[in-house]
Amino acid sequence: MGVTLGQQGCLAEAIACYRRALDLTPDLPDGHNNLAMALLAQGNMEMGWEEYEWRWKTRHLLSEQRKFSQPQWHGERADGQTLLIHAEQGFGDTLQFCRYAPLAAARGLRVILEVQKPLLRLLRGLPGIDLVIAHGDQLPPFDLHSPLLSLPRAFGTRLESIPNEVPYLHAEAVAAAHWRTRLDQIANQGPKIGIVWAGRPYNHSSSLMAIDRRRSMSPEFLAPLFEISGLKFFSLQKSGPGASGAFPLIDLMKEVDDFADTAALVTNLDLVISVDTAVAHLAAALGKQVWLMNRFDSCWRWLEERRDSPWYPTLRLYRQSQPGAWGSVINEIGCDLRNFVTSHGSSKTAPPLHRL
Repeated sequence: MGVTLGQQGCLAEAIACYRRALDLTPDLPDGHNNLAMALLAQGNMEMGWEEYEWRWKTRHLLSEQRKFSQPQWHGERADGQTLLIHAEQGFGDTLQFCRYAPLAAARGLRVILEVQKPLLRLLRGLPGIDLVIAHGDQLPPFDLHSPLLSLPRAFGTRLESIPNEVPYLHAEAVAAAHWRTRLDQIANQGPKIGIVWAGRPYNHSSSLMAIDRRRSMSPEFLAPLFEISGLKFFSLQKSGPGASGAFPLIDLMKEVDDFADTAALVTNLDLVISVDTAVAHLAAALGKQVWLMNRFDSCWRWLEERRDSPWYPTLRLYRQSQPGAWGSVINEIGCDLRNFVTSHGSSKTAPPLHRL
């Protein structure tokens, strides 16, 4: 009942159901995990992060929990000790929450960051980190550890204290210069717009696959945007359904090997329009303007009924008005994109963010 109400956008009613489920079965992992995400979506982070620690007991993550003899770090001062921060879940999660690793280093810790291999080269640029290694590599000695998404709890993160200064990620200067030359040769006039219409399908999990079907769209929905004159569109889609060859869409992704390459490309774009996937997090972490096409049953991180994001000051949300209603999202983006073309010609900036 709680899941169904949550998918309908009725968070308060969903929370009541989860709490009733926990009254009946206090150690129910899915009840606690679902309650966590609903509380976080409401902005109740103090309680949300506490409940979110139950994620490791759910079927989805039970087998993914790391078993270390070293204790988990909970934010205490530990001068001179070595902290292993290990990434979890998807690329977008790592890109969003890697911002906490330098904060841990600022508390006197020597920080080792373990991430997914496609993120390795990009995240080596994080300040204050002693070592960035790929998941699967041999771990060096360490004294403490923390899953990446446990760090907001360790730092006591509240809605008003989210560390949201951007950019906190940067493209390699040489690679960015290469892509600047490359793009200027292809499109030296008009704003350059990056587009992403689908995330990874998550074929290993039926529940995650269902979420991906709701967050992703067919590229055919984007057709009205390609009719807007004065723009150059670049595909940032690495996999997933291909776009029609009739679309005026420049695709250079065969030249992109990892997220460091993507960052260098995105740095040279004026705007990124994306569904809720890793590229949106990457572009926002780089400080680029991002317009996020969001499904009706939004992920907790985008909160309730907001057009802006406290996590990313340059990100704007476009939400479906009802499940599957991508048409209304595209229509709204189309209107703002026409204004963007006009404003870009004079100020090189997007129209101001709408805030609620």
